[in-house]
Amino acid sequence: MGFRFASAVVRSALAATKQVKLSDSVPRELVDDIFSSAIRKQTGVSLRYMLDFGANPIKRQLVLSAQFLHNELPVRLAHRVAELENLPYGLSAKPQVLRVRDWYVESFKDLREFPAIKDNNDEQKFTDLLRHIYHRHRHVVPVMAMGVAELKKELQEGVGLLELPEIHQFLDGFYLSRIGIRILIGQHIALHEPEKDNYIGMIATKCCPSQVVGDAVMDARSICMREYASAPEVNIYGDPNFTFPYVPSHLHHMTFELVKNSLRAVNDKYDDSDDEPPPIRLVVAEGEEDITIKVSDEGGGIPRSGLPKIWTYLYSTALSPLDDMEDSGDADGPAVLAGYGYGLPLSRLYARYFGGDLQIISMEGYGTDAYLHLNRLGNVQEPLP
Repeated sequence: MGFRFASAVVRSALAATKQVKLSDSVPRELVDDIFSSAIRKQTGVSLRYMLDFGANPIKRQLVLSAQFLHNELPVRLAHRVAELENLPYGLSAKPQVLRVRDWYVESFKDLREFPAIKDNNDEQKFTDLLRHIYHRHRHVVPVMAMGVAELKKELQEGVGLLELPEIHQFLDGFYLSRIGIRILIGQHIALHEPEKDNYIGMIATKCCPSQVVGDAVMDARSICMREYASAPEVNIYGDPNFTFPYVPSHLHHMTFELVKNSLRAVNDKYDDSDDEPPPIRLVVAEGEEDITIKVSDEGGGIPRSGLPKIWTYLYSTALSPLDDMEDSGDADGPAVLAGYGYGLPLSRLYARYFGGDLQIISMEGYGTDAYLHLNRLGNVQEPLP
């Protein structure tokens, strides 16, 4: 296997020499601007800063927010373009990766060509541009996944990203950066929407974990019922009145993924059994620093040797939709590839973005416990790759 794998790596590396370099398709001045921006430092913000800044979105503050994004977003986009140009094993040459790179270049160019923002009229036009960019990048995750899947096929069946640590490290940084870019743009756009009670932009000032996880459980059980015609019970424990500031859509995404995995594991284990499947336990615990959500199942667990694989992209025991997407020409695909080898690693990035984390502890032969830690204080700056 070692020789075949090494040969495949060499073939893919040689393919990189045939790739379309950025300088072949865009003006030299733009290339120089991108790479000079890519060496500038990115500026991180915290959840608390976004809350304080957006608490009174008067017109002057919206102009300041637009000015910050006008300066910051090209730097973040340029960092990613520079990485996309220089990926190992020929990944930069994959058509899907080139497509993603070109989206980032287009958005960089649009932002750099936009004139300085001086008043509210400029800010309104800039916000319209942000909406366009937000929409342009909506399918980055599945399109990039198709490129990685193609590389994996070329290298060899059974080769995972554990054998390609550089690719895995790049994807972690790339998707973490994407979360940050979408939060910054989404928050600015949301401040223009009609006011909602207990919301500052996308952030719920009184996010109720019990309510959000309850909705995620209903959604996950609904999918489980569709696939298996049955779904184990999920018991939720914790103070139903407790709230803290957080982005509900992030919390829903993470808990949905964890509960869905547990439902699947329990259903698979008890599929041919006459015994009633045991319920999944979901506990919401309040600490001074963290809110911790634990999801416990008795679905048979994961072998210790398999635990590192659950954090690698495109590792899943479920059927992948990527082949179908390629066959059908549907390169846009689903917005989030939850459950197809991206759910857990992406969920961990969502947790880490605001200073939390996600840990999985398993007992082979019994079940799995997932611990989702959320930073309660909101004072951690976003990690910038």
